[in-house]
Amino acid sequence: MGRTLWRAVQWLGDTAFPPLLLPGAAMVLTGCGLVGGEERGSSTLESIREAGELRVLTRNSPTTYYYGRDGETGLEYDLARRFAEELGVELRIEVVADISAVFEALEAGEGHLGAAGITRTPERRERFDFGPAYQRVRQQVVCKRGGRIPDDWEELPDVDLLVLAGTSYVERLRQIRQVIHDLDWRTTDKLSVEQVLLKIRKGEADCTVADSNIVALNQRYYPELVVPFSITQEQELAWALPRGSEKLRGRLEEWLAGLEEEGVLSALRERYFGHVKLFDYVDIAIFQRRITDRLPQYLDLFRKAAEGYSFSWRLLAAQAYQESHWRPDARSPTGVRGMMMLTRRTAGALGIDNRLDLKNSIRGGAEYLNKMFQRLPDSIQEPDRTWVALASYNVGLGHIRDARRLAERFDRDPDSWSTLKEMLPLLSQEQYYRDLPYGYARGLEPVQYVQRIRQYHAILAKQFEGEAMMARKQGEADGEGEKPDSGR
Repeated sequence: MGRTLWRAVQWLGDTAFPPLLLPGAAMVLTGCGLVGGEERGSSTLESIREAGELRVLTRNSPTTYYYGRDGETGLEYDLARRFAEELGVELRIEVVADISAVFEALEAGEGHLGAAGITRTPERRERFDFGPAYQRVRQQVVCKRGGRIPDDWEELPDVDLLVLAGTSYVERLRQIRQVIHDLDWRTTDKLSVEQVLLKIRKGEADCTVADSNIVALNQRYYPELVVPFSITQEQELAWALPRGSEKLRGRLEEWLAGLEEEGVLSALRERYFGHVKLFDYVDIAIFQRRITDRLPQYLDLFRKAAEGYSFSWRLLAAQAYQESHWRPDARSPTGVRGMMMLTRRTAGALGIDNRLDLKNSIRGGAEYLNKMFQRLPDSIQEPDRTWVALASYNVGLGHIRDARRLAERFDRDPDSWSTLKEMLPLLSQEQYYRDLPYGYARGLEPVQYVQRIRQYHAILAKQFEGEAMMARKQGEADGEGEKPDSGR
């Protein structure tokens, strides 16, 4: 790209998407809605209290709101539920088709706020008020590996670009076209962004534009998707509010700042997006092939082994793949072996003589993982309890206790996996481990171990989604529930 063109595009990016404000700064600026000490618009917050419910407009997607095996879930849902509790009212979720429908319903007075992964852009600020940012993303060009892929912005006119109508992606492309005049694209209002990504994977269009968090999640299911470059700097996701919602906005800012300070917001981001940061195209592609050509012969053993415990067979299978790539005769130079790669000492404690015996290995792995669950403090709740138990399986419970001690020294939450994944790598540094009871540990390994298992588990959960939903419905009919996949 020529220097002049590059500077022009950068200028567009800087003016259209200004530098991010810290939460505190945002609170100062939004205070400009106050005139003469009295708020211009307080009707939204008052109507919420009068109705006794918070009506939230959202869309059905894995990054916002969906119905999982444990019921309603998703980052937007968890935040909205907590905010409704803060206000002391009931939460009412209204699902609409897309972002455009969220805005239409909000302007028609059919909801109190829109929580649907909404980017706060200049055009949208002319129509709505916005709460503070809770997540930051970039708009990325997404194409199919091996297909037509532009090297830079200047080559965008050379590809067949399919994007969602009425989105911030279209806003951004219009801005870029002010500089790259022959840029063109197709739009659709019949598909979700996830469905558009599937079309890219199938080769029905060359490229699309999507937010980085959406791309990261979908690369686990469609590893053929590649990102040649981003077309924005970081942008803020925030809840959209009706015009004149100063009092509601102020309450949101105060509440969200509290969540940030308490570490709740980072824990929620970790829950829904923590497993997507580590991506290996070759590894994920091979894993998906192994689901077809290797997993079927072991399915019954995983199902049987998980029956006596609270975690699902999908989690156990994901862990087994991380341990041995589903190879019953796997061996390691360190002495661990078998499908679940048990040590001689662990196998002996579990009453297992032959670690290469497939059935015993899977049974023993399930039993040992359950022991880790049971030995953790009751204060560690799901889904963190699952991730900490897996890390204990990998590195040992003693080092997990040391990581918890470090967390307390740093005045951090020792029950949060988001905290412990920062503390564990410190156990390889002498300044931190020398006065801890269990000493040195290769602390980065359990962090990566858990992250990969979460990736595999997410893919298996999606692959066997129909089966799990049927099991959950049957469990409800029987007065029981399906073993959760959101945690264990």
